[in-house]
Amino acid sequence: MRDITTAKEKLLKKIRKALLEKRDNPYPNLEEMPMYPPDEEMLEVTFAEQFTAVSGQFVFCEDELQFIESLLTLAEERKWTKIYCWEPALQEILTQYEYPFYETDRDFDQAQVGFTLCEALIARNGSIMLSNANMAGRRLSIYPPVHIVLAYTSQLVPDLKDAFKLMKQKYGAQIPSMLTTVTGPSRTADIEKTLVLGAHGPKELFVFLLDG
Repeated sequence: MRDITTAKEKLLKKIRKALLEKRDNPYPNLEEMPMYPPDEEMLEVTFAEQFTAVSGQFVFCEDELQFIESLLTLAEERKWTKIYCWEPALQEILTQYEYPFYETDRDFDQAQVGFTLCEALIARNGSIMLSNANMAGRRLSIYPPVHIVLAYTSQLVPDLKDAFKLMKQKYGAQIPSMLTTVTGPSRTADIEKTLVLGAHGPKELFVFLLDG
């Protein structure tokens, strides 16, 4: 009699057989192996190169004073008056140097800048890892046309898996319910293949990196 077994049935038979036969994992350390060759550059340099390549704007500051001076210069150039900051650690820095900001969501529809911290900076692709664990929540990094992130060199990691390790060290089993990575300003090229920034979120994204 002619064998009428279909290709699908043959495949399922092989799968069932494989499930019944217990074998040792031939690659037990596969997940721990690096996905990319080692990078000779410092993480700060790699992140800055990758971040600016996707239209991000990067500023390195040696200390908080230089950070405030850079922020003041930028705000004066752009005529920013409605800067919103909801995270206590960030508010403390701004208050120390008497930098004006909105600490509530009053007139939030008129916000020009959302100012937040972050969880990690991923050097390999110039991305920022954010979560909803901080007071900034989700709105402050999405709604205003400009998003400014203050980060520290201790938050720099090579790859995404290293960022997750950092999160586990920080939060243990209580990982925040929302984790996201942001790679440059919001963008789309759906309409006539023309790149448009600010399509679904901030049009500009700044990272101020402090040593520490």
